Amino acid sequence: RHPLATFFHLFFRVSAIVTYLFCDWFSNSFVACFVTILLLLSFDFWSVKNVTGRLLVGLRWWNQIDEDGKSHWMFEAKRVPTIAASTEAEARIFWLGLIICPVIWTMFFFSTLFSLKLKWLALVIAGISLQTANLYGYIHCKLGGQKTISRVTSRLFGTADVPKRQSRRISEDGTEEHGKIGTR
Repeated sequence: RHPLATFFHLFFRVSAIVTYLFCDWFSNSFVACFVTILLLLSFDFWSVKNVTGRLLVGLRWWNQIDEDGKSHWMFEAKRVPTIAASTEAEARIFWLGLIICPVIWTMFFFSTLFSLKLKWLALVIAGISLQTANLYGYIHCKLGGQKTISRVTSRLFGTADVPKRQSRRISEDGTEEHGKIGTR
């Protein structure tokens, strides 16, 4: 149903990784490679956060700062009980791309660190940060906000549920929003 969104979900991610691997072949300029990869990572972050997540899996997250300067994380999930076969394939592509790419950037981090190519370290950390921020936000959306995640982690680690302030809203278009309220 959304071939263009699926294409761009993978295009920016794969382009950043391929450019990182082969940029020395195409350019001798570290700055040009650095800026190109950072732009691709930024385009990927924006497109996944604002477009492909909403279209492919019906999830969205964002952060709001109130008048007091407190950060409020909002998580939104559309209530759609049945998924068509085409959107199920798109959802798999979305989640695989969302999970595999941070793992690849983490491998780049260790290879950069152990090969002592420290000038690339800032770029790799930016890649990890942007990729895992989207992964973190969409996992929160998928699991229904902090309350569900707290239950899952408490079962996993054997700790008690820690109560968190939680906001939950259902908007006119049938979407459910969860917000974890906290400070930065």
